[in-house]
Amino acid sequence: MSWGGSGRPEKYRRHGQTMKKSIITYVVVFALIALMAVTAAFGLDLGFVKIPSLEDGVTLGLDLVGGSEITYEAVIPEGTDDNEVSSGMSSAVTMLRQRLDSLGYSEATVTRQGGNQIVVDIPAVDNPEEAAGQIGATAVVEFRTSDYDEAAGTGMKLTGSGIRSATAEYSAVDETGISKWHVVLNFNSEGQATFAEMTKYAAQMASGENYVAIYLDETLISSPSVDSRYASTGIDDDTAIITLGTDTTSEYATYLADIITAGKLPFALEPVKMESVGASLGERSLSTSLLAGAIGICLVILFMIVVYRLPGLVASIALLFYTTLFMTVISIAKLNLSLPGIAGIILTIGMAVDANVIIFERLKEEVSNGKTLRSAIDSGYRNAMSAIVDSNVTTIIASIVLWWLGTGTTVGFAKTLFIGVILSMIVMLFISRLMMKALVPLGLTKPGLYGVKTRKEDD
Repeated sequence: MSWGGSGRPEKYRRHGQTMKKSIITYVVVFALIALMAVTAAFGLDLGFVKIPSLEDGVTLGLDLVGGSEITYEAVIPEGTDDNEVSSGMSSAVTMLRQRLDSLGYSEATVTRQGGNQIVVDIPAVDNPEEAAGQIGATAVVEFRTSDYDEAAGTGMKLTGSGIRSATAEYSAVDETGISKWHVVLNFNSEGQATFAEMTKYAAQMASGENYVAIYLDETLISSPSVDSRYASTGIDDDTAIITLGTDTTSEYATYLADIITAGKLPFALEPVKMESVGASLGERSLSTSLLAGAIGICLVILFMIVVYRLPGLVASIALLFYTTLFMTVISIAKLNLSLPGIAGIILTIGMAVDANVIIFERLKEEVSNGKTLRSAIDSGYRNAMSAIVDSNVTTIIASIVLWWLGTGTTVGFAKTLFIGVILSMIVMLFISRLMMKALVPLGLTKPGLYGVKTRKEDD
């Protein structure tokens, strides 16, 4: 004779474990929201991980803090080839960016506008004429031997006027046969002769000093060495190659080529428009935009809770998760934020819950048709997924096109829109779905809690 269990204790034990997991799910979500909010406000430094605060990571654009806007226009000689103009404008953008960095204007932006204009925005600088004078519009690129001293009359140099072109290429350039990024220089006849003498001179110098340095506006850019095998002849050719390391990126190779090309722009750049933007307008715009964002979040939360009840509350929690995650990401990315960028953020706040609206409507239909809550949640997410992905992909494509082809503040809008759509999909696919599924073990299964008018209860 023996006693047999009814099985009920085991069932209750499993239910208790599932309920515990659901509670842990919500605790973790709220903890992450709190952590990201604190990180956005004060930053996070764990030694191996360092995330700046929102104030330190995000720089405000010209329209928010005021400053100077300078528009340069290229004076293009008649008969200049379109490809030459495009290449020259690209080099000019790189040159202006380098010059701004060297002057300490790291928060300034340089964007190409149309076919022959470049717009420079410098936040917190009130005098555009003075800024234009500091920046200038003509780059001076020079190649110098290590002992060059104009006052003492030592060493040798070659100016950018001796260069025909400089291009970044990726291929094998030495006996190893390993492809790597490098810069190919093409000289005119005068430049070829001077460069041959310079490299012969440099190759004969002591080890460690046998290089030909590249300067832009007296700022050292690079110091490629000259091999001793050129000690008798120099590099006597109309083409020379600056070899770079195997870990060199295409961005750096292109940057170096643009810097060299900037010294021989085929046209001059003239400031045709200089404006000063008042900081008071920016301050009012910023406070108004932040207020609009706060009101927008509150209205969205109110709407979701009133219309969808418990799922709306879950979507609101997911929205808070999305908002704090967005602030953390733009701090890490160190975006330059302008008014259109803030508009993109506010827009994505509403878009962050539109996927949930589609899912919740499907969920209500499934529950009304007699399905249990658990199966209704699975069906709602599964059946709505294709429509959600399609709509978000089209928005992502639009933001990429704006980012690629846009200019000025349009790019800021495109960046925030792109980041917002990507993050909203992540939050919807993982966080929102996880929280919805956690409602069933908590016993919150009455159809009325989900806005469904039916007497059927979920077991």
